[in-house]
Amino acid sequence: MRIIKRPVLIATALWLILVVPIFPDEGLWPFNMPPTDLLKAGHRFTPESGWLSRLQASSIRLGGASASFVSGDGLVLTNHHVGAGAIQNLSTKERDLMQTGFYARTRAEELKCPGIEFQVLQEIEDVTGQIRAAEETGQNPAEAAAAREKSIASIEKNASEQSGLRCQVASLYSGGLYHLYKYKVFTDIRLVFAPEYAMAFFGGDQDNFTYPRYDLDVTFFRVYENDQPLPTTHFLPWAAQPVKEGDLVFASGNPGSTGRLLTLSQLEFLRDVSYPFMIGTNARRRALLAEYSEKGPDEARVALRTLFGIENSLKAIGGYQSGLLDPELMAQKAREERAFREEIAKDPEMAGEFSRAWEEIAEAQKSYATFFKPYAYFERGTGFNTHYFRIARSLVRLAAEKTKPNDERLREYRESNLASLEHSLLSPAPIYDEFEIVKLADSLTQLREDMETSWEVKCLLATRSPREVAAELVGGTKLKDVEVRKKYLQAKPEEIYLSTDSMIKLALLVDPVARGLRARHENEVASVEARNGARIARALFKLKGTSVPPDATGTPRLSFGVVKGYVENGKKIPFRTTFKGLYEIAEKNGNQPPYELAPRFLRKKSALKLSVPLNFVATVDSIGGNSGSPVVNRKGEVVGVLFDGNIQSLPNNFVYREDIPRSVMVDAQGIIEALLKVYEAGPLVDELLAKK
Repeated sequence: MRIIKRPVLIATALWLILVVPIFPDEGLWPFNMPPTDLLKAGHRFTPESGWLSRLQASSIRLGGASASFVSGDGLVLTNHHVGAGAIQNLSTKERDLMQTGFYARTRAEELKCPGIEFQVLQEIEDVTGQIRAAEETGQNPAEAAAAREKSIASIEKNASEQSGLRCQVASLYSGGLYHLYKYKVFTDIRLVFAPEYAMAFFGGDQDNFTYPRYDLDVTFFRVYENDQPLPTTHFLPWAAQPVKEGDLVFASGNPGSTGRLLTLSQLEFLRDVSYPFMIGTNARRRALLAEYSEKGPDEARVALRTLFGIENSLKAIGGYQSGLLDPELMAQKAREERAFREEIAKDPEMAGEFSRAWEEIAEAQKSYATFFKPYAYFERGTGFNTHYFRIARSLVRLAAEKTKPNDERLREYRESNLASLEHSLLSPAPIYDEFEIVKLADSLTQLREDMETSWEVKCLLATRSPREVAAELVGGTKLKDVEVRKKYLQAKPEEIYLSTDSMIKLALLVDPVARGLRARHENEVASVEARNGARIARALFKLKGTSVPPDATGTPRLSFGVVKGYVENGKKIPFRTTFKGLYEIAEKNGNQPPYELAPRFLRKKSALKLSVPLNFVATVDSIGGNSGSPVVNRKGEVVGVLFDGNIQSLPNNFVYREDIPRSVMVDAQGIIEALLKVYEAGPLVDELLAKK
């Protein structure tokens, strides 16, 4: 994965009733807004005292994904594809851990993972009132947005200084609520165990977002503090028994974003403008990296993680787009919006306050469409696809932003975010120049194809080929050297301006136009969406309170559902798969990629109990960012780890359904069976099962 559920809705009913059937399993719920009434009514479950807080304290946020503590010594469980970047960074031509897998039999053998950090949520505080108080009557959307951002910056800085935690404000309900999240951050992360890539991603891209699956998509890390394993007060115990069909299960993760509360015009913008561009860009990059991987085994190793990410994104976005291209889904969204607006129109006071919100958002989408591509190429960096440019831009902007008061900086350069930014900038993770040249040359080619009249493009490329320019830019930078980056981190703006480093100069060339496009987006689009999204949210609250869950925002959330198979094209799809099925699929395909078993699985087949479950599905609500989420039973015990969704789950980004859409998990019992019988990792199993 990845990256992404409700009975069919009745068109004539009130929109808000439509979104909330009687016993729904939809919802990515903030931990301070748990769906206790729904769980009690729909599943006869009331969490015991401390159940929710223990789950929250055991859950981890990392790099747009999820993980959890699973022992008292800082042991962490997540997906292999979540940890793949760290695994690949630890690999060399001589020792390819993606290919061979890894197991540290002693603590001394655990490998430090540079540049990554784990965040554990400590507290959530509702700061909506403080932020709303910053707005003044009569302000236009851009002025109100600026006032809110100043308030947010102040709140984050003060909270960080007072608590010593990483503090970040998140907007819920498109600005209807603002919550302050306080995280404890850990940066000494070490690799404990990873299976071979072939077993973690068995079936390859063609099986991604499908089911049945047979993947051992797991990795174990350990958190250290003061050079010692972290004593973990809160961790999730391992379940002794596998799940059964009909069992209630929960996922705790960090879902990235959903669009269930977006307006129809916002969905149309995604369908007509944003998604086609993203799909086209990812398709060309997939072809490029597939060709690069064919050059040899070392090139394939270097490109593997990036290629996986592109293929994953391409499939995910294509799935989202399939929902928006579905006339029935879009007609349903139109009916819901119309019913909601009609209900508002019945109340003159509400009509006066909220009725224009949808039109103003629609006007913002039209404006955005006129500069979407330049914004993507220059501000989002699509035209400069190299790790070096991302480093250079951060250094250039950091030097400029640090001269400003904290509340006037770009958000990512505020004091509350600097520690994380500097940690990532000083990562000694390897960078491969030839790979960077290939990626950059292709993105420059795309940039020239779409933006050939741009002055910056003419200045940069002139009559030279993109390959020539890319080679010159990569060859002329020293940003691979961490010590060089350290010096730039302390540099003043005038020192940055006088730099002769090619990538720094590129970032300086691009920055004025990128900042201009960013300001235009904030003033004409983001601020309008925030003001009117908040208006729509206030109407929602007046009619239904917060019984409708907010869209995902990359913050910690709780979701739930039942273990359940489904029927697809008249065929019953079982809720779980087993090791027996793994071997049958491999044999059926001649044990050839992408259905090739790792050699140790061939050797150890007789040792395995083939009836042990390997993967299972449930109606648990999930989306990109939930990868690595621990899945627990009513007792709070680990029964699996979420790693994917079937292809039918992707349109759930916009409308939740649970007839066929499913989240896909690695079964906890399958993990133990593989660790014991295939990898001979008895000490790791003992730690998971709390055996001394």
